[in-house]
Amino acid sequence: MCAGSEYRPPFTRARLIKFVGSRGASAAVALLMLAFGSAGASAQVANPVPASTVPAPAYRTAVAVPTGPVLSKTTIAPASNGTIAMAAPAQTVTIALPAPAATPPSLAQLVEAEKVGPLLDEQGNCLATAVYFESRGESLEGQLAVAQVVMNRAASGQYPASWCDVVKQKAQFSFVHRGTWPPIRNIDCWRKAQAIARIAITNAAKVIPSDVLWYHADYVSPSWGSRLDEVEQIGAHIFYRA
Repeated sequence: MCAGSEYRPPFTRARLIKFVGSRGASAAVALLMLAFGSAGASAQVANPVPASTVPAPAYRTAVAVPTGPVLSKTTIAPASNGTIAMAAPAQTVTIALPAPAATPPSLAQLVEAEKVGPLLDEQGNCLATAVYFESRGESLEGQLAVAQVVMNRAASGQYPASWCDVVKQKAQFSFVHRGTWPPIRNIDCWRKAQAIARIAITNAAKVIPSDVLWYHADYVSPSWGSRLDEVEQIGAHIFYRA
């Protein structure tokens, strides 16, 4: 024992009963336990367990949900009640555009193609003969214009109704003598004149209007020219209508 100290025997349940009785002792014990329990709870809050010792929460594993085919394009449409619905996917529309118009062949291309065309009948040969003798030295347009004047005359009612009769009419074409004409000597120019006649007959190309019935060379000045309306000049020939 230390000097000046006083020994006190342990405070036991038996001693407590001796002072307060058995019922009082039970109540006292209960109060003591409640007090110790509150102190322990406070100690747990004041000294939390380190985070490293706390087990991690068990998260749910993500599950892949199968979906349908991927839509190329969709539309999200909000409804009046706040929900969002996916509209039907856009449909693919195929538009058939018209093919670009083919460029029509030139007169030169038509002539080359018609050089090996079908044989001309008598009327066709008369038309080709007028082209050959009247305009074989002219441009293709000038040659076609001569052929169309012959055809316009035959259709006008003012001249004979056939092409041969128009060409052979007296004092109309200078290369005609008593209803006949000289022999054809230049085969290449003749084939070209025949091609021009075929183009005129099929109306594959047109260079003058249907009311043009007259023409003359630009180096002459016939008296009847002043009484007609000049339409245009193609090469060395001037064309007129009434």
